[in-house]
Amino acid sequence: VQLQASGGGLVQAGDSLRLSCAASGLMISNNVLAWFRQGPGKERELVAASDWASGSTFYGAAVLGRFTISRDNPKNIVYLQMNSLKPEDTAVYYCAIDTRCVHNCPRRDPVHYDSWGQGTLVTVSS
Repeated sequence: VQLQASGGGLVQAGDSLRLSCAASGLMISNNVLAWFRQGPGKERELVAASDWASGSTFYGAAVLGRFTISRDNPKNIVYLQMNSLKPEDTAVYYCAIDTRCVHNCPRRDPVHYDSWGQGTLVTVSS
């Protein structure tokens, strides 16, 4: 399984940005997909995760109402739409997939995610 994240860049506070994560080697439609981020000097945190099989979606408190996770099954791509960006959203964003979740999906602990993209940097200036 390979995940290729893209779409990061330098934006101003209040702007929007859409990240993409293209998957190869498996179909995303039956798995849990997530976006994590790691800011300077911070631990990796879960931003958004979705289990499309059950319809369950999780958003971190810091991004709830501003970010949206979605997918394009035919293209095998998962997106993260980020609106009303803030300087504190500055981080490297990683997409990840959990292929083994069967209960309480999506899971929040990064240890459960078995494949990761390379990360894409988002910088939000004030």
